[in-house]
Amino acid sequence: MDTFELADLMVQQRQSSKLYLEFLSVAALSMGVYTLPAGSEDLQHPHTEDEIYYVTHGMATIRVGDDDQPLVPGSIIYVPARVDHRFHNITEDLTVLVFFAPAEYTNKDAD
Repeated sequence: MDTFELADLMVQQRQSSKLYLEFLSVAALSMGVYTLPAGSEDLQHPHTEDEIYYVTHGMATIRVGDDDQPLVPGSIIYVPARVDHRFHNITEDLTVLVFFAPAEYTNKDAD
């Protein structure tokens, strides 16, 4: 069994100096912590796997396809594979747990 504490993951993510820290990767699923500072720009591209975002901290808006949705702690967002999406209007530092199924990059060669 693997267990994780969000506070510990946040420390690891900050120490890595990267916006995204993957902390679990198995064939069917991968997970990470993604942070974006207030006022920043989200430069991600569509992924080849389905995603779930769970907002743990902060406030922002997410655009999925042509739809915008405001986000607050506790928001859960499903993004189908290959759909354009990004966070914007980040008014408070944003932290989200990211779940990929199957694991991120599993389908990258399927295009």
